[in-house]
Amino acid sequence: MFWWFPLDSCFSLLPLEGYRICSLYREEGLGVAALSTIYGAVLVSSMFLPSVLIKKLGCKWSIVISMCCYVAFSLGNFYASWYTLIPTSIMLGLGAAPLWSAHCTYLTIMGNTHAEEAGKIGKNVVNQYFGIFFLIFQSSGVWGNLISSLVFGQKPTQGAIPEENLLSCGASDCLMATASTNSTQSPSQELIYTLLGIYTGSGVLAVLLVATFLQPIKDVQEKSKGEEKSSSFWSTLLSTFKLLRDKRLCLLILLPVYSGFQQAFLSGDYTRSYVTCALGIQFVGYVMISFSATNALCSVLYGKISQYTGRIALYMLGTGIHVSCVIALLLWKPHPHQLAMFFVFSGLWGMADAVWQTQNNALYGVLFEKNKEAAFANYRLWEAVGFVIAFGYSTFLCIYVKLYILLGVLSLTMVAYGIVEYLESKNLAQPLAMEETKPAEEGEIQTKL
Repeated sequence: MFWWFPLDSCFSLLPLEGYRICSLYREEGLGVAALSTIYGAVLVSSMFLPSVLIKKLGCKWSIVISMCCYVAFSLGNFYASWYTLIPTSIMLGLGAAPLWSAHCTYLTIMGNTHAEEAGKIGKNVVNQYFGIFFLIFQSSGVWGNLISSLVFGQKPTQGAIPEENLLSCGASDCLMATASTNSTQSPSQELIYTLLGIYTGSGVLAVLLVATFLQPIKDVQEKSKGEEKSSSFWSTLLSTFKLLRDKRLCLLILLPVYSGFQQAFLSGDYTRSYVTCALGIQFVGYVMISFSATNALCSVLYGKISQYTGRIALYMLGTGIHVSCVIALLLWKPHPHQLAMFFVFSGLWGMADAVWQTQNNALYGVLFEKNKEAAFANYRLWEAVGFVIAFGYSTFLCIYVKLYILLGVLSLTMVAYGIVEYLESKNLAQPLAMEETKPAEEGEIQTKL
């Protein structure tokens, strides 16, 4: 079921690798243009492609085709220019939303099928499946960052960073002027080719494994209702927008938006204004390994304990960790002598991100079980919106302003999520109340008789 993960070792967390794209191709703004193109294409793809592809091709072949788009982007980097990176960035962006929607749909169907066969509660099994999924997915970030760090680590390291430069690191960094130091030196072309060769080989291997071994799966619920025959092409195409009529989905929009915000902050701002500023770019990969490792372990942990704690407790945990981290980052003055702290913050961020990734996807799968493809397409759409907004204001705002924005968006997100949980509890309580009144009514009828 998880054969496509070797590919994710290349772009396991696209925003994290985005920092490397901007660093490698910063001349004439090619790196920034490539990232902007990717997320613009993700927005368009999320609106229209996932539901259509999954309906027509099924989850397996939607995954295969989407993965080929990722491999194409990796190939485009071998000769990085406007004529290669921009078209392949469009391909990657168009493939990203169907890939995520397809595998989330696949996991949801498999979880519910397994739960029905084993006589278990569907949402608990789905949570476990997503926990296992993100364990493997986030662990690919460990190997991907380790490979890139070892390859790029072969270039000469920088000397000690002057104390006066450290004063602008952290929350006070306003990105107005960044002195050219050894921390921003690009690796040699030979090292770049070595890394791209490893990534491309992993991607091709992943495509072959998925195409050969991943078992096709059908949604029994949809098949029984004959939705595939009755729904027109245009209805399927616009299903992502039609689902927005559900007020629960409208309230939950902030969950993926915040997910995009916080990932963009970690990958773009934390790595640049804290890690690179105080330690140097050679430490970025290792700090991100700490993020990916804790994220992977916590993902499988949350998937298992959610059936005992419930998702509300996990959301509260993630919120508490992120609020604490944001406040600490506002106050902390990063310094090379505090090496462990850089890893502690990324590890804590990974613990909280594991909540958003596992619980958000499981929540969408449980609440919108009858419209899974459209629901997950909406999730990717609004998460991409979060990335685009965060990267859009990245060069205009000071770090402390971005941290306050994170706090504000997180607060609104949790309020909206709480309303959804309240509505769901009321909906669940109504059938129970009706079942309790039925025996009483039957008893009254028998008494009268």
